[in-house]
Amino acid sequence: MSIRLDGQVAVVTGAGQGLGRSHALALAARGARVLVNDLGENEVVREILDAGGDAMASSANVADQEQVLAMAQQVMDAWGRVDILVNNAGILRDKSFLKMSMEDFRQVVDVHLIGSANCTHAVWEIMRQQNYGRIVFTSSSSGLFGNFGQANYGAAKMAMVGLMNTLHLEGAKYNIRVNCLAPVAGTAMTEGLLPEPVFKLLTPASVSHGVVYLCSEQAPSRTVLAAGGGSFAVYKGFETQGVNLAPDHLSPEGVAEAWSNICDEADMRELKAGFEQTEKFARQGAAVAGMDLTS
Repeated sequence: MSIRLDGQVAVVTGAGQGLGRSHALALAARGARVLVNDLGENEVVREILDAGGDAMASSANVADQEQVLAMAQQVMDAWGRVDILVNNAGILRDKSFLKMSMEDFRQVVDVHLIGSANCTHAVWEIMRQQNYGRIVFTSSSSGLFGNFGQANYGAAKMAMVGLMNTLHLEGAKYNIRVNCLAPVAGTAMTEGLLPEPVFKLLTPASVSHGVVYLCSEQAPSRTVLAAGGGSFAVYKGFETQGVNLAPDHLSPEGVAEAWSNICDEADMRELKAGFEQTEKFARQGAAVAGMDLTS
């Protein structure tokens, strides 16, 4: 199987350096036309053009909806479609939560979450009309598992998973596949945080192979792909089977007494939509009450 993106148009945000640059170059190498978005100096367009690809630049601030809409129009005016969106733009404002200002919290959420939502909203109808789209949000282990000093960043990155889950459902009938990337890479954002040998091992290019797959026709949907240093894994959220305490033990004390059973992982499973949890709890409650929910 050979993955090609010939004739497709990709938008990559925060693509002037680091992971975004690597993603843009990798997509262009597979034949995609690439809009390279970045607030700073943008040499990536020249790299793509010099390699025989097709690219153009945008300096839109992803947190500004009007600028993002203008960027989407720029792509449509030039190339007439948008097949791929990689939401990569991001910033750090690391401090312990006690010392963090709410302005720093809001700024990180604005760029990561609101910026990703702005860009996705700007191309969503385009992809619906095409009956085709591939969207990648950038999550992080800081959101999936937590990281000291990154309450703002972790909250924004876990929000990417919630956004993915719902847009996967809304986009499925239009062949819009929505996924998350949770990358580990040696970039300007992680320089000084990793030992030098580890920094060199975790190249952005190794992560971008996974991004190309998530942007391909063969891509899955509603998947969190973790990637770093040539390794790939999938993060999944599971829920235990749980127990119903009504009516005799429905109390805070009942929850405490049943805690080990509530946490029992024996029959836990991955839920694919929020309503599946509702159905599960309704079935458990009906069983205890002797109700027949099939009638």
